[in-house]
Amino acid sequence: MSTISPEPRIAAKYNANEKLRLKLSGGRFSQNFTSASSDKDVVNLFNGLLSAPTNVQETFVTQFNKEKNVKNGMQYAWHSIAGFEYDVTKRIALNIEGFYKYFSQLSNINTNKIYEETASTSKIADVYKKDFIIESGQSYGVDVLTKYSSERFFFWVSYSLSKSTRWDGFKEYFPVFDRRHNLNVVSTYTLGKKKNTEVNLRWNLGSGLPFTPTAGFYQNENFSNGITTDYTTSNSYTVSSILGEFNSQRLPYYHRLDITVKQKLVFKNKTEMELIASVTNVYNRQNIFYVNRITSEKIYQFPILPSVGMSYKF
Repeated sequence: MSTISPEPRIAAKYNANEKLRLKLSGGRFSQNFTSASSDKDVVNLFNGLLSAPTNVQETFVTQFNKEKNVKNGMQYAWHSIAGFEYDVTKRIALNIEGFYKYFSQLSNINTNKIYEETASTSKIADVYKKDFIIESGQSYGVDVLTKYSSERFFFWVSYSLSKSTRWDGFKEYFPVFDRRHNLNVVSTYTLGKKKNTEVNLRWNLGSGLPFTPTAGFYQNENFSNGITTDYTTSNSYTVSSILGEFNSQRLPYYHRLDITVKQKLVFKNKTEMELIASVTNVYNRQNIFYVNRITSEKIYQFPILPSVGMSYKF
């Protein structure tokens, strides 16, 4: 895309003393990609990417009620991060960072489109006829990371508290990836005199992602006889749903435990074999994947999933 995009960036780190380090970074970033899927899709098994659209609205009203001229469909953002690292002991380290990101221009599929872009609709606002729409947004929060490491044992705990919002020119909403709380616990222990056996555990806990609830249902009339169809007496076997406020509710909490054991064998000819056994979702947590809006049937993510593997290096 033939456009000039200045991207100033800065990063700094200050060693306050032997244990404490202060740091900050920030800058402007751009991206020439747009997702080919809509935020209103319940499940996306494939997410394609398109180059930034060129046929976009000429003006955009931000959430701060300021009108902005749109030159192209590029995506722009300002990032700022500040925090510190502190060595509690020789084995324990603490890292805390706060961040704020302002997405000054985002492009997304226009779910408000109700008209085709023709000569007869030239006086209708662009936001009702363009395939893509310009949005803005904010993300902010704090990340806390604690690490313990020794010769055989490694323990890692991270917690994130964050919030993301989007503004599409009409309303503010939560994007599908907005997760308020996220906790990860990772542990590794090495066994044996030769340290050739390794046990890994990972537990993840996340608060529910947003989704659009079902507000009601209606009988879908197909007008099989055209304009002569008597819709007052006809019966249809298909039912459609009426959606509630976009992304106004949350799914249940997500959590899962995974365990992996690795055994390394070194032979006299200096070749190596590694045996791996793992169990995903050890306690068979039923995490929601999809809910059928019509039947209310719940489809869960994978259950207990054991696996074994082997690798040989020569």
